[in-house]
Amino acid sequence: MRTFHMTWFAFFLCFFAWFGVAPLMPVIREELGLTKEQIGNTIIASVAITIFARLLIGWLCDAVGPRISYTILLVAGSLPVMDIGLADSYTSFLLFRLGIGVIGASFVITQYHTSVMFAPNCVGTANATTAGWGNLGGGVTQMIMPLVFAAFVGLGYSNALSWRLSMVVAGAVCLVAGIAYYFFTTDLPDGNFGELRQSGDHPHAAKNKGAFAAALKDKRVWALFWLYAACFGIELTINNIAAIYFTDYFGLGLKTAGLVAGLFGLMNIFARTAGGFVSDGFVERFGLKGRVRWLWLTVFLEGIALIAFSQSRHLVVAIPAMVIFSLFVQMSEGATYSVVPFISKKGLGAVSGIVGAGGNLGAVSAGFLFRTEYLSYPQALLILGFVVTGLSFCAFLVSFSHAAESEAGDELQKALAVRRESLSRRPAPKALFPVAARIHPMDALRAYLGIALVVKGVYFIMNMAELETRLQGQMGEVQNLIAWTVVFAHVVGGASLALGFMTRFSAGINAIVVLGAVLLTLVRATGAGLLVADVDFQFTSFVFFCLLILTWQGAGPFSLDRMYQTENRTSQAVS
Repeated sequence: MRTFHMTWFAFFLCFFAWFGVAPLMPVIREELGLTKEQIGNTIIASVAITIFARLLIGWLCDAVGPRISYTILLVAGSLPVMDIGLADSYTSFLLFRLGIGVIGASFVITQYHTSVMFAPNCVGTANATTAGWGNLGGGVTQMIMPLVFAAFVGLGYSNALSWRLSMVVAGAVCLVAGIAYYFFTTDLPDGNFGELRQSGDHPHAAKNKGAFAAALKDKRVWALFWLYAACFGIELTINNIAAIYFTDYFGLGLKTAGLVAGLFGLMNIFARTAGGFVSDGFVERFGLKGRVRWLWLTVFLEGIALIAFSQSRHLVVAIPAMVIFSLFVQMSEGATYSVVPFISKKGLGAVSGIVGAGGNLGAVSAGFLFRTEYLSYPQALLILGFVVTGLSFCAFLVSFSHAAESEAGDELQKALAVRRESLSRRPAPKALFPVAARIHPMDALRAYLGIALVVKGVYFIMNMAELETRLQGQMGEVQNLIAWTVVFAHVVGGASLALGFMTRFSAGINAIVVLGAVLLTLVRATGAGLLVADVDFQFTSFVFFCLLILTWQGAGPFSLDRMYQTENRTSQAVS
């Protein structure tokens, strides 16, 4: 699994560097005197070049393999990331952001590499997980880059120099990752393209000639192109404007706006994986058309959620609306690339590149809305919501022949047979359905705690001063980092608990956070009547106890965790 982890982590670093300047834009805007139109142009530039880069990198993967392709991209892409510190005007800043956009082609390599490494029964989950954890960099950078910036300011550097040095740090980690990728990965499970082609175990690049042209002529590829524009294009747009949106429309400071914006990207911890995982479940029941049905549903619900987010005028409503919207955005992305590997095996790189480019075209198109002076950001978001809802129906253009369905079904059964053999010593799980009659009390407790933690996290965001007062330390940025960790654990971990995904991990992390609150209260307690008089302490202790139970017991039957544990039930029933 070394390649799996190297792939998602390399993509994570690329996303981190790609959007590293986004949370620093309020500072950069002031220094360079950028107008709204100019900021919109830089957003467009950061994603426009990626359209062409993704088309090229897809062809390169088919030619030389993902290992060398990723090394070239990471090393070359790190240069404009570090060099953007040389920008001293709008024009130079625009050109550097254009250059940085090339690193966004890393997504295509990530999806290509994962697709050739995993079997049909789990390729959707694998693709969605590597992409989702990689996209996580777009959320983490919203939180970390303001801290890196603040650290340089704390060392005595000016604001102008601090944001530049922060980007040098982002570029340097990409450079190191590029070198590591070459030495610690292989193109395929059984070796690299060059070695396998010499031994005759892998077709030469010449045999794939015409694959790109065939992909261009396939209407299904273009349907997926627009569907990906409707989800990943929107994610890129939100990553670029979220911090400045919450600063301008809700009056948040740089750090708090970055914290809120980071929630959107951090949903990738589980949301995109969930989209691919459910798609893998649909294909077992309905075949390839099941993947397409799930894709339509997620994109359609994404459009509805975006409309609701655009109309949110109060922070207490806007944050939960953004979290729900983010959930469907990232599930849609996972669902899209659960379909891509089955369009053309011969031209997998070409298809991945074209569909991936669609995401960037969507971001470029959306960028024109946000650079228009007579449209406010909420109005632009509302328009995008209706566009996404309409584009969801492109899913009905994606279909598969009877022969393709049959071939995919045979491959799936072979993969499931291998899976059954590996699980043969495990006891067969009980049937999950009918769900409504078998919801376990543990499910109710888990869902309630998850929702309650999300609400508490939103409360802390709106009252960060109260959280920092509770900490009452002189730790500077470390104290801020602790406060943000509490918020992210509550919001992201709570959402994960509500879905029953990674239940033990999410409950364990939140148990540690809540335990800190309990211990802090005990340390500062005065008098012996604590357990009787302090209701907040009693409730916090109760939540801690419940989280311990969930960490110990895990999720009930009505959860994504249990669905994952019983993924072989259909194949066992058939056999």
